[in-house]
Amino acid sequence: MEKYIGIGFFERYLTVWVTLCIVAGIAIGQWFPAISQTLSKLEYANVSIPVAILIWLMIYPMMLKVDFQSIKNVGKRPKGIIITCITNWLIKPFTMFGIAYLFFYVIFKSLISAELAEEYLAGAVLLGAAPCTAMVFVWSYLTKGDAAYTLVQVAVNDLIILVAFAPIVAFLLGIGGVTIPWDTLLLSVVLFVVIPLSAGIITRILVIRRKGIEYFNTVFIRKFDNYTIGGLLLTLIILFSFQGETILNNPLHIVLIAVPLVLQTVLIFFVAYSWAKWWKLPHNIAAPAGMIGASNFFELSVAVAISLFGLQSGAALATVVGVLVEVPVMLMLVRVANNTCSWFTIGDFEVRMINIHWFKNTIKV
Repeated sequence: MEKYIGIGFFERYLTVWVTLCIVAGIAIGQWFPAISQTLSKLEYANVSIPVAILIWLMIYPMMLKVDFQSIKNVGKRPKGIIITCITNWLIKPFTMFGIAYLFFYVIFKSLISAELAEEYLAGAVLLGAAPCTAMVFVWSYLTKGDAAYTLVQVAVNDLIILVAFAPIVAFLLGIGGVTIPWDTLLLSVVLFVVIPLSAGIITRILVIRRKGIEYFNTVFIRKFDNYTIGGLLLTLIILFSFQGETILNNPLHIVLIAVPLVLQTVLIFFVAYSWAKWWKLPHNIAAPAGMIGASNFFELSVAVAISLFGLQSGAALATVVGVLVEVPVMLMLVRVANNTCSWFTIGDFEVRMINIHWFKNTIKV
C-alpha cells in the first residue's frame, strides 16, 4: 500500500485546476452557449449521460484500491473503526446539516434567496453524507498513518455508503423541506456507487489472480492515475458552463458556501482526532481517523447533486465549492496532525520509521 500512495502534482494543486475549470466553464457558457445547450439534451432519467461517463472515470479507479479482504481484520483493533463509523455516519451528516442551515437560513439570510438557500443546503448535506474514500489514502500517507488500518477503515466505509447514504440524505433533506425523488436518488447510488464498486472488485480479483498483487499495486493502478482528476476537471467545466450566469451575477456566493463547509471540515477532524486521543490510540491511527471524516467523497456528491437537481442547480454548485476548498483545508489539517503527534503514543509504522532512521545513521557512523 505504501508503495503507491502519495500526493501527486495534480492533487497538490487541485484548487488551482478547479479555479481554472471555473473560468473555462464560465467562458464556454458565455461565448459558446450552443455547447451547453447540446450537452443538456443528452440525458436519461434526469442523469446527464456525458457527466455520468466522466464521473465513472473518477470513481472507478478509486474503487480499484479498496481491498475488502482487509475487513477480516476489523475485530483485531476495533476502536479506530468505531471512531470512524460513528463520526462519519452518526455525527458528520447532522453537524453538516446544522451548520449549513444556520448559515444559509439565518446568518446569510439577507444575502441568499430562500430558493438558493434550500439548494445550497442540499449540496452541503450531500457532501456531509459522503465521507471520503480515495483521498484518505493520501492524507494517511502524509500523516504517517498506518496504511493497512486506513485500508480497513475505507473498506468498512464503502460498505456503509451502500446502505446508509440514500436514507440519510433523504431524511436530512426532508427535515430541511427539500423534496427529492427517491427513484432518482437510488438510481444515483446504483450508478455511482454499486456499479463502479462491483466493477472495481471484479477487476481487482481478475488482475491479481492473473498478475499478482505486486503488479496490481505498482503497475495496473498507476495506469488510472490521471483518469480521476481528468474526469473531475472535465465534469467541472461542463457544470460551470451551466453555472456561469449564476456565478457572474453572485460571485460572493462562492465565499458564502465555502464558510460553513470549511467550519464543518475543521470541526469533524477535531471530533475524531480528540476522541482518538481520549481513547489513547496511536497517532498513526488517530490521524487517518480524523482525516477520513473531515474529507468528503466529493465525486459522489457532485454526481448525485447533478442527478437530483441538475447541472444548473445551487446544489451542484455547493458540491463543487466543496471540491474547491477541500485540498487547502485538508493540507492545513495534515500540518496540524503532524505538529501534534507528540500528544499520542507511537504506532507500529512510526516505530519502523525510527528504526530505519537509526539504522541509516548507524551505517553512516
